[in-house]
Amino acid sequence: MALRLPPFQPLPPPPPPEGQPLLEVSIAQLQPTQLCVGLAEVRSRQADFRIENNRERRDYLGSKPVPLVRSADGALWMVDRHHRLRALMELMPQATAFGYIALQLDSDDRSTVLAELQRRGWLYLYDGRGLGPLHPHVLPATLLGLQDDPYRSLVWKLKREGVVQPAPLIPFHEFRWGAWLRRRPLPPFSSARLEPALPSARALARSTAASHLAGWTGLR
Repeated sequence: MALRLPPFQPLPPPPPPEGQPLLEVSIAQLQPTQLCVGLAEVRSRQADFRIENNRERRDYLGSKPVPLVRSADGALWMVDRHHRLRALMELMPQATAFGYIALQLDSDDRSTVLAELQRRGWLYLYDGRGLGPLHPHVLPATLLGLQDDPYRSLVWKLKREGVVQPAPLIPFHEFRWGAWLRRRPLPPFSSARLEPALPSARALARSTAASHLAGWTGLR
């Protein structure tokens, strides 16, 4: 199935260190803007969190602030960082993270907020099997409701290997790569067992057919 992700507005970058202070927010209160994560990345980030002390964890989270959309009543939607915060929330349900306001909206109506996020291309409305786009109202209320998408796990592995480069201001950058790979033939794999698909996925990601995607590194 061909996923056709919408055009998007780039995310505003975080403020400089000397600029507006970051907000410290409860992870449990953040509303996701996507339906799924790659559980391979979630488990890897959990392993990192387990060996960090509290100061190291706070310093790390402060260096990776979450772009937030805030409605008129103070409700918060996160437009990035779903994997690391899902990982931390599973380990520490009361944990907090740091974020910055990427967009302030005048409405407190959930449907209006979601419509504006969809207009900007700041929602990912495909499920873990690549089906969609679904209605924005099916988005879970918290990170714990996100499904697993093995293709998102596969792209995380390719990024970790340097086959795909980051593009932090492009919403759902890795899902765009996953959508492209989903249309190519790959051996059966899962988030817990990526190895069968990795050789083919590496070759595809390095091919000129992928050169239109942000983060393409080319042949090597």
